[in-house]
Amino acid sequence: MPEVLIVQNSRSGGPGRFGDWLAEAGLGVEVVNCAEGAAPPYTLEHDAMVVLGGGFMPDDDARAPWLAQTRKLAVQAIERAVPYFGICLGGQLLAHVAGGVVTPDAGAPENGSTPVTIRAEAAADPLFHGLPEVVPAIEHHVDAVTALPDGAVWLASTERCPYQAFRVGERAWGVQFHPELVPERIKQWEADGFDPGEVYARAVVDEPVSTPVWRTVAGRFATLITG
Repeated sequence: MPEVLIVQNSRSGGPGRFGDWLAEAGLGVEVVNCAEGAAPPYTLEHDAMVVLGGGFMPDDDARAPWLAQTRKLAVQAIERAVPYFGICLGGQLLAHVAGGVVTPDAGAPENGSTPVTIRAEAAADPLFHGLPEVVPAIEHHVDAVTALPDGAVWLASTERCPYQAFRVGERAWGVQFHPELVPERIKQWEADGFDPGEVYARAVVDEPVSTPVWRTVAGRFATLITG
């Protein structure tokens, strides 16, 4: 059975439904919860890698010392064409190691279900081709990618945060949004300049639209690994 390494960077931020979708596709899922003291492996022996979100910059080694090794694994994934999917911090980490720029407190924060525009460049992308022009996605961030790596393919954007999805090489993706989250997770967020009830209600309304799309993306990622 192909195995996926999932690096968890916060105590409560597990792989959620994204991990479930990969498992349903016949993949083994190994979650390394670094926030609870687990360490990433020294070398990437898995068939794919997923890096989740967390309240850090990609090089915040003082607060999250495991990020140094996670960055090395991401580089290995790129160099070996091992499928990589980075969510929020995980996407920022991909941009960072590939030569892009990640900026703290970059513009207005995004919280809750947000319309994400799929760009024309996505038409030829293995994961994002054929998606609706606009898809709701749950956001929860203040840091952002502010310059893509050279040669990266820009796949999706929002008004506040242009670089919502991108691809590095042929098999490494980064997204700023959270396809793994369901609306219930929003209830656990600390209210910081937004109304959690309003944000939750909007996400509930959008979920029937967003869920099939992100399930499709996860399924395509799984196919890259198994195929």
